[in-house]
Amino acid sequence: MIRYANMQDFAVLKEYDKHISESELKNILPAKRVLIMYQEDTFIGWLRYGLFWDSIPFINMLYMLEKYQGQGNGTRLVSFWEKEMAKTGYRQVLTSTQSNERAQFFYRKIGYTECGALLLPKEPLEMIFRKDLK
Repeated sequence: MIRYANMQDFAVLKEYDKHISESELKNILPAKRVLIMYQEDTFIGWLRYGLFWDSIPFINMLYMLEKYQGQGNGTRLVSFWEKEMAKTGYRQVLTSTQSNERAQFFYRKIGYTECGALLLPKEPLEMIFRKDLK
């Protein structure tokens, strides 16, 4: 099951998502900027997004708990999100990953193409990916 997270999901998200402050997580939950995925009654992962330039949906975090990786769950979660974004009227989506992470191969496999990069001091190259929505 995939659904938008709400304040009742705050505790589980706070436990796993260490890349966002608690206050910002509280701010984005009512805005429906986090999708969560369950397998039966077990929390298995989430997708958190924002808007690049306040106009293009951008995946900030996609994560499946280790036990549930490599089973198509990430693909299903991103596909659900893409359909939600298309229904809302968006025509393209973005995401990024560091060049030393496996995620770049995942995004290419599901139809994302490289469109740029960001290089910050003492950080690996951040690769930007985009995908047109139908």
